[in-house]
Amino acid sequence: MTVEKELLKFTKKGVYCPQGKFYLDPWHPVDYAVISHGHADHARWGMQHYLCQNDSKAILQHRLGAAIKIESLDYNEPLNINGVAVSFHPAGHVIGSAQIRLEYKGFVVVFSGDYKTQPDFITVPFESVKCHTFITESTFGLPIYHWQTEKELQAELQQWVLNNQANNRTSVLLGYSLGKAQRLMSLLEGVDTMYVHRAIHNLNEAIINSGIKLPKTTLLSNDFDKKELQNKIIIMPPGLLGSRLLKRLPNAATAICSGWMQIRGNKRWQAVDAGFTVSDHADWNGLIAAVKSSDAEQVCVTHGSQAIFSKYLNEIGIKANELKTEYGEEAMVKAEKESETVIDS
Repeated sequence: MTVEKELLKFTKKGVYCPQGKFYLDPWHPVDYAVISHGHADHARWGMQHYLCQNDSKAILQHRLGAAIKIESLDYNEPLNINGVAVSFHPAGHVIGSAQIRLEYKGFVVVFSGDYKTQPDFITVPFESVKCHTFITESTFGLPIYHWQTEKELQAELQQWVLNNQANNRTSVLLGYSLGKAQRLMSLLEGVDTMYVHRAIHNLNEAIINSGIKLPKTTLLSNDFDKKELQNKIIIMPPGLLGSRLLKRLPNAATAICSGWMQIRGNKRWQAVDAGFTVSDHADWNGLIAAVKSSDAEQVCVTHGSQAIFSKYLNEIGIKANELKTEYGEEAMVKAEKESETVIDS
């Protein structure tokens, strides 16, 4: 058996390293889980032991329970687990997100988790890691997906808020509690007071208490004063679209913030006033750049447009194959709803 085949196996519980006796982002309870980041489709409850990047530790404890057995490492800090060298490298996805590098007998595999190659104002930028095998996501693995620069996105969002204020409207942006919310905070910092829903506020507090600086926000309380909120900025989880809480906000102008907004038709599918293309994943060019910069001899393509992206890689001379996993948008949305208490009042 080759070292490559010894190093990773794809099982019903997740991606398994037999030599190291640990799993990467397992979707069922295991003894030892190495976690790429805090989103609920990658970091699940029930593991006996967790290993993550330092900045993810507080996030996992907040979401999975303070009593979990957890160990963390800094970026580029190696740990030997049963003869396998494990290290975390910036993925640029959300705070604390990491690519997981494994080395055994000179053979290197990089498990990307979720990643974004385009830098933003709040996450540690993506770092390319050389390897023999690269396991990549493909959430937006279609040529139609191409993101703006962060400065272009910032100008667009800030202008929308200013226009709303000129029309006496309150700007309500809907984005996931981990990742989107903190990024929106960084993009709108300094425009006006930002209020956040309790689910976001509580997660922000955990992140801040771990030593990470975030833009200043104010908790959106249940008994809010409508006059105080008028013309301000409010950031809420997307699960509150259509909720009683949202309907109580004064003169609300609502916006969905998601990579799926790249397709204009998506804006008409939601009962919102605007849609902004804000994604924490790599776009088409970013995916290709990440694969090429890894110098990988073999690429395994997971959640998203696996068939199309792996087919394209093979056509340009990069050996690639599809892998079916339980990661992805649907799994994350379901798990996020289960892991967060969203107050709908």
